[in-house]
Amino acid sequence: MTRISALPYRRIAIIFNLFAGGFKSGRSQRLQAAVDVLARQGCEVTLLETTAPGSAGGLARQALQQGVDCVLAAGGDGTISETAGGMAGSAIPLGILPAGTANVLAHELGIPCNPEQAARKLAECAPQRVALGVIENGAAPARHFLMMAGAGFDAGIVYNLDAQLKQRLGRLSYWIGGFSKLSRKLDRLHARIDGQEYACSFALVSRVRNYGGDFNIARHVTLQQDDFEVVLLETDNALVYFRYLAGVVTQQLQHDPGVRFLRTNKVELWPSSAETVHLQADGEYIGTLPATLRVAPGALSLLTPPEYANRRGNPCGATSV
Repeated sequence: MTRISALPYRRIAIIFNLFAGGFKSGRSQRLQAAVDVLARQGCEVTLLETTAPGSAGGLARQALQQGVDCVLAAGGDGTISETAGGMAGSAIPLGILPAGTANVLAHELGIPCNPEQAARKLAECAPQRVALGVIENGAAPARHFLMMAGAGFDAGIVYNLDAQLKQRLGRLSYWIGGFSKLSRKLDRLHARIDGQEYACSFALVSRVRNYGGDFNIARHVTLQQDDFEVVLLETDNALVYFRYLAGVVTQQLQHDPGVRFLRTNKVELWPSSAETVHLQADGEYIGTLPATLRVAPGALSLLTPPEYANRRGNPCGATSV
């Protein structure tokens, strides 16, 4: 049996969503395997199950009030994002047990996309203060995000996504939704970045390189920096999106004349004319534009593996751009 180093945390709360994609088969067994890894290291584990979209943040605040040493989010990127938002400003670290459809953060950090294996890796991880993104779009209160937000094309896919189809097909459901959107004219929006205005049909405001678990779109951003990398796809011609997709797959998107890559710590987004333009954060539907997105430096203590500092390792097989 492989020896597991002891974790420095004794009281651990696991916020879990058993309906995440990675728990589809053997839901409780996969979670219990991760709990057993922690228990063998002398950890006292409290399980807190999400009951509805948006409930993970409240569970995180509850766990903090109960005096835990560490919080683990077990589920998809949405569960992780909500948990991070509930822990904003806390000194208690957040770790992840990936079990979602895309597992974007796991790809980014180099953490195995399996709850039991991720639990074993936690002993190697150390807390690091990272920034969170903040979205203000008229909703109260403001919404935090950890990985990325998107307006226009991808948010429209999230808005129209059939939950049952996602459960059955996983990431393939997003591809089906994307090709469906390409059959009609795309929404238009505007972005204001550092005083300059840009028109586009898709704005990606990212804190990570990985996108959707399959590819990397943002090229140089890292959670260790306090800014966004913004990627703007300018055309509203659906056919050009096939060129964009080819650019992502062939790692040449940065050379496309219809794509802009920008760095900033604040983005303002609003729709063209009276169009309804949707907004997503960390793969979850947020609402519609207008919205302002800003960086909150050092808002979260995140458990990261040592190799992340050197940008090494990608156990889930994402393609770099």
